[in-house]
Amino acid sequence: MIEPFEIRHASYDDAETISALVRHTIRISNATDYPAVVIDRLVGNFTADAIRGLMAKRVVWIAQQGHELQGTASIDGDMVRTVFVSPEAQGRGIGRMLMSAVEAFAADNGTELVRVQSSSTARSFYSRLGYFDVRAMQYGEERTFLMEKNLKLI
Repeated sequence: MIEPFEIRHASYDDAETISALVRHTIRISNATDYPAVVIDRLVGNFTADAIRGLMAKRVVWIAQQGHELQGTASIDGDMVRTVFVSPEAQGRGIGRMLMSAVEAFAADNGTELVRVQSSSTARSFYSRLGYFDVRAMQYGEERTFLMEKNLKLI
């Protein structure tokens, strides 16, 4: 029997495993959309210490199956941040479950419009969840997309 996924708030003790998950996911899932220099820069942004620093400013969730971390997502004000699902677990609804937790938290706290700065890789995922492009942004060789979703329309 396959264990169900659990979505819970992350703790500082989770920082090492969140870092490993995010860095692994960037190297695998984003590598086809961005040059190596961008991937290396992004991976460098997600050390365990950097994750702990982000956790001090954001609400962070993780998705676990048994004792294995499968995904993470966070929110900072109205901005969805750091949404990653292990490449081995993608396509199982984990990202959707994490985004449901983020959006429910935002709505419960009076946020009507949530935004996300999406990679090229994740853009279609967010579109399927009801996010719309606001504008494309270019940072050197990294192209991202600011997307929004009106939670009042859910």
